[in-house]
Amino acid sequence: MSAPSASADSPFPDGTPDSAEAATRATRSLQGLSPELTSRVPQLLEAMRSVGTGLELHTTLDRICETAAELADAHYAAIGVVSEDGEGLSDFVYFGIDPETAERIGRLPDGHKGLLGALIHQPRTLRLADLSADPRSCGFPPHHPPMRTFLGVPIRVQGEIFGNLYLTEKRGGADFNDYDVHMVRVLATEAGIAIGNARLYEAAKQRERWIDGSVAVTTALLSGSDAEEALAVVAEQARHLADSAAGIVLLPDEEGGMEIVAVSSDEPGGALGMIVPPESRIVSRLLEGQAVFIDDAATDPRVMTDLARHYGPVMMLPLQSDGRVLGTLVTPRARGGRPFSEAERTLAAQFASQAALALMMADAQRDRERLAVYEDRDRIARDLHDLVIQRLFATGMMLESAQRRSVVPEVQIGVGKAVDELDVTIQEIRTAIFALQQGPAEAPSGLRTRVLREINMAAVPLGFKPSHHFVGPVDTVVGELAGKNLIAALREALSNAFRHAEAARIDVVVDSSVILPDGQQGVRLTVADDGVGIAEGGRRSGLKNLKRRAESLGGDSWYGPGIGEDGGGTTVVWQAPY
Repeated sequence: MSAPSASADSPFPDGTPDSAEAATRATRSLQGLSPELTSRVPQLLEAMRSVGTGLELHTTLDRICETAAELADAHYAAIGVVSEDGEGLSDFVYFGIDPETAERIGRLPDGHKGLLGALIHQPRTLRLADLSADPRSCGFPPHHPPMRTFLGVPIRVQGEIFGNLYLTEKRGGADFNDYDVHMVRVLATEAGIAIGNARLYEAAKQRERWIDGSVAVTTALLSGSDAEEALAVVAEQARHLADSAAGIVLLPDEEGGMEIVAVSSDEPGGALGMIVPPESRIVSRLLEGQAVFIDDAATDPRVMTDLARHYGPVMMLPLQSDGRVLGTLVTPRARGGRPFSEAERTLAAQFASQAALALMMADAQRDRERLAVYEDRDRIARDLHDLVIQRLFATGMMLESAQRRSVVPEVQIGVGKAVDELDVTIQEIRTAIFALQQGPAEAPSGLRTRVLREINMAAVPLGFKPSHHFVGPVDTVVGELAGKNLIAALREALSNAFRHAEAARIDVVVDSSVILPDGQQGVRLTVADDGVGIAEGGRRSGLKNLKRRAESLGGDSWYGPGIGEDGGGTTVVWQAPY
């Protein structure tokens, strides 16, 4: 009980051209068919006007479904959007089914089987008096409303199949007639034009968002942020632009694998510091500068981390510039999320290239700044050695000479103490000179000595040396990941104190005997000053960075009153499990 795809009195044969001219021809031909069909032309024109209103794609699809149902007097309407590979449906928009029923039905059709699947591979007009009698039908899922009459019409956009428009259950129990076929085919032609416009508009807006995101990343990276914060900015922007569940940045490690160094996600966890082993086939491709796209990370055997079980479609894009692979940008979507389109893959790859270039420029800028700092430290060291120490040494010799000539015992004792103090001062200055001349490669491996080195380095711009105190076996219990992040947090806190606090005193405490709220053993860093405190409405990017770093390890960070008079200044606390 099915009608041919193009009935004898159809205005045009199967394979309708997708153009406004086709719609015009069809409308003209309707005038000579019958008074009933002619009387419906105003309704058709109003439907075409309604379909062409608006530019947002999904809203346009909703409007087409509703308009088609009204035009053909059908209870239900739907549009199945054909996926890019042409093997199924990437989207399914419906009208006439209430949200409660839709929830009971559950999963939407995927177009891999049944009548909808057949129409994907044979896109033509199809009219059925009873769709359950068609041999291609595979039935309905539980809780699905009954549907008997059926009308399917392909929608073409710029000559390519976009999807199919489905109508079911003509009101009154009647079959869809030739008039319905003519009207819906004309509407489908107009719908193709409207969808094409909406797609162009959406693509333009999408490109604009990615361009704005690239500009934001470049601006943030060149504004002087440290390396960890720069990578966090890349991860956060990529997550937002790709509409993904997380943004992750990985860098090559010494063992040939890749380490997660930055994570942007609503779900805090222990992803930071996780290693993807070099045995993974994905790692070798990424290190060669090849992008990797995964349909379902939870089931893909190439993914060798427990983190993958939370995610579905994933883009893995190399951060490379001028042939150099700096790392990898990963944007995973939640399980069951829609796959990344070709346009999204292209835009994301361009974003990754721009971010890699910005990272290289930011790294070169930091190298220049570090070089300037080292040159300044060398100058200070030379001045201390050539001027200050020599003058103190000469002063000490003069005092010793005066001591020998003096016959008053009290004077001899006092001058002797002064000479001893000068010797101690000379030794302290020599220690400072040695610290100034140390390079990054000479950093000691113990956490205690790394903390002391940061404090000594901070003493130069501060003009005084912060006090320090260690609690517990810091060097033996704190692991490398927690220690590395604690040093970065200390550097951030001391930098904030130097730039903003105007402090005269800073106390640093590292306590490895802390029990965290969840019962884990942890390490706590406390940096307290007597400065001006945090201004109301002032910038807190550094404090947010400290908190994000701690939460990524399963810890926390906060701030409070300082050690100045009446609680003046600021106390920053950072803690994490080890």
